[in-house]
Amino acid sequence: MISRAVLSHPSELSEWGRLQIDQTHFRAWLVRSHDSFSEGERFEEFVDTGCCGNTHYIEFVVECVDGDGPVSRETDIEYTERDGCDRGGGWTAQSTVE
Repeated sequence: MISRAVLSHPSELSEWGRLQIDQTHFRAWLVRSHDSFSEGERFEEFVDTGCCGNTHYIEFVVECVDGDGPVSRETDIEYTERDGCDRGGGWTAQSTVE
């Protein structure tokens, strides 16, 4: 079983985007939608942008995996930032970076 997975997201990710990926339901979705994680793997996930109807996908990169095998509810999902991306956020009213 994978005990921990570290996923990187763009350093430009807005506060709104960070709030969305830190939600319990989003972390649960990551566990349900991935059988396993492999270091170096890249994938995009949709995040809620509120009532604006705009879609927003965040690209994640698996930076580190502790253990092997399947992902489970016991898998700890951690985030870190990475440079070189231009996807800052969804709807601008919700994505103001201060």
